[in-house]
This record gives sequence, structure tokens and C-alpha cells, in this order.
Amino acid sequence: MAKAGKRYFGSIRKLPSGRFQARYTGPDGRTYSARRESGQALTFETKGDAEAWLSLRHSEILRKDWLPPAAPKTKPATVREFTDGWLAQRDLEVRTREHYQQLLRDHMYPSLGEVPMTNLTAADVRAWHAALGATTGPTARAHAYGLLRTVLNTAVADDLIPANPCRVRGAGQSRRVKKIVPASLPELEVLVKAMPAKYHLMTLLAAWCALRFGELAEIRRSDVDVDAGLLHVRRGVVRTKTGRQVKGPKSEAGKRTVAIPPHLMPLVREHLQEYAATGRDGLLFPARHGEQLAPSTLYKVYYPAREKAGRTDLRFHDLRHTGATLAAVSGATIAELMARLGHSTPAAALRYQHAARDRDRVIADALSKLAVAPPSG
Repeated sequence: MAKAGKRYFGSIRKLPSGRFQARYTGPDGRTYSARRESGQALTFETKGDAEAWLSLRHSEILRKDWLPPAAPKTKPATVREFTDGWLAQRDLEVRTREHYQQLLRDHMYPSLGEVPMTNLTAADVRAWHAALGATTGPTARAHAYGLLRTVLNTAVADDLIPANPCRVRGAGQSRRVKKIVPASLPELEVLVKAMPAKYHLMTLLAAWCALRFGELAEIRRSDVDVDAGLLHVRRGVVRTKTGRQVKGPKSEAGKRTVAIPPHLMPLVREHLQEYAATGRDGLLFPARHGEQLAPSTLYKVYYPAREKAGRTDLRFHDLRHTGATLAAVSGATIAELMARLGHSTPAAALRYQHAARDRDRVIADALSKLAVAPPSG
């Protein structure tokens, strides 16, 4: 049993270990035990040592120099601990959360995860970013850096660190390594003919209407206005680790109505009759068991078809670029391209305007050839 002794100021208790514990009541009415500056409990080898410590505290109170002991110091959070909390508090799409978790697991935590947040320096970040360039591609590297910078911005806002140590200029941006070359109309024709008949319309809508795969896979009969020749893009389907997820577009601009080129309407009617699932909400491009088509199922027939077209570099998503370029060449303005593609900013649409200007140069050169051609006959 621990023994306690009564004193005029404070109290001393002998612990089972044989050491002594000192406690006192401060001017604020609270009871305080002896502690080290680190916040750990402080005990004394002799009762006299405990009495001497209490005498010092009593003198501080009498001189009005006494201050409440600081709260026990806690170990600073590591980059991993802070970021895990940051991620848990964010309202994110499933795919976005999974992407962040992958970036943290593969690229950030192995090098920076156990570094205390308050110790992380600009030199640490610069060295990590440089080393990352040898182990991953430019896109993943830029995404990982951008995520770290965003997390540390929150740490600055929370007054955990005085400034953001992410100071590598341009590190959050990546240049596209692969230059996308849109399919020409002859290439598109060969590609479509090489696809099974039930995928003809899907391939053509990807190109002529610039739709994403996830949008096409979720298009239903009720989204097609055959009389007006319109396609209502309201939803898309994405694949996550837990399965398929149907959701609305990322922005309001993504929810849009796209005019179907008239030359495709006979095929639209034929497809609705031959291949679309039945019922008002039947999928236009259903998989074998009635669910949304998986990318891997499409790729089994798309890859051989693009090879026949001589375009093994052409991803299915690149057909969207084909459609955007065709629209730009036809004279669509930036605003019209944004509406057709579902973009909320003009940055992407500007790329296709550049393609249209390139095409205009070809036309101008052809006109010059006509002007200098020798007269016939």
C-alpha cells in the first residue's frame, strides 16, 4: 500500500516502488503532480527531495510567479498519421479516394510516411520528388506531388507547420508523353467494319459524338430521342475495387445533350431494334448478363480492329479526341466544343481548336496550289 503524509503545503506519498510522489493544489484549485518538462511523471528517491520540490512550488505561489504546468507534450504527428486523418475527413468519389490511397501507399508513405510533420523540410520534399522520377512515370509523379502539396496546405491552415515545404516549380503538372493522333475518316471506317455489328454504333458514337466509354456503357433507351436525333448524357459508370458504380458527371457541364449526326440515325434505329436491352431503361450496349459492359470485354474486339486499321496506338478514349477534332474542323466555337464534350473550362477545348487551325493551314495550302496550277487545255 502507498503511504501518504499530511503537510501544510501539498502532500507526499510513498509508492510501492519505494520512490516518493509529490502533489499540491494550485491557486486555480486544481491538483498537480510532479512532472518533467516532457510531461512524464516525476518521482523522487527520498522524501526530502519531494519536500524540496514542493517548497519551490510554494515559493512560486507566494511570489505570484506560479504558472500552471504546461500540458504534457505529445509526439508530433507523422506525415502518414496526418494524411490518414486528412483523407478520412474528405468527401471524395470512390475512384478518387482509391487513387489517393494508391498514391500514398506506393509513392509517398515509403519515403515520407514516418517523418514528423514539423520536421519535413523543402529539401526533404525536393529529394523525394527527384527520387520518384526514377521509379514512376511523369503523370503518377505529378499526381503524388500535387496530393502532398494539398495535404500540407491543410497543415498550414491548421497552424501545424508555418509554411508549405512543397516548392518544386511545376512539379504538380505533367506533360503528355504520348501525342494523340485522331483517327482519320478512312481509318475510322476500317475500324468500325472490323468490329462486331453490335459494337458498330458504340464505336461511331465515341467518335462522332465524343462520348467517354463510361458514358456509353450507361446510355439507356430513355436517353435517346430518336425523333429529335439527340442523346442525353446524364450518368456514367465507373469500376471500383468493390464493383460497378453509376454516378452523375463530375460537373454540371458533364450533364449534357448531344446532337447525333444525321448520317448515324439509321444505325441508331437499327441498333435499338437488334441489340439494345428491352424496356425504357434498357442499356444500349448491355453485356452478356445484362449489366454494363466492362472495358476488358470491349478491348477483346477493339484491339484486333484497330490493328486492321493500322492504328495500334489508338486507344478507345482517343476516339473522343477524333470527334472533338472533327467538330472543331467543322467550325465549332470553343463554347460549342465545351458544351458538346461536357467540359467546364475552355482549356481542353482549345486543344481541338489548335487542330482545326492546323487543318485550316492544309486547306489554305491546297487553295494556293489551285491558284498556281497551269491552266488546263
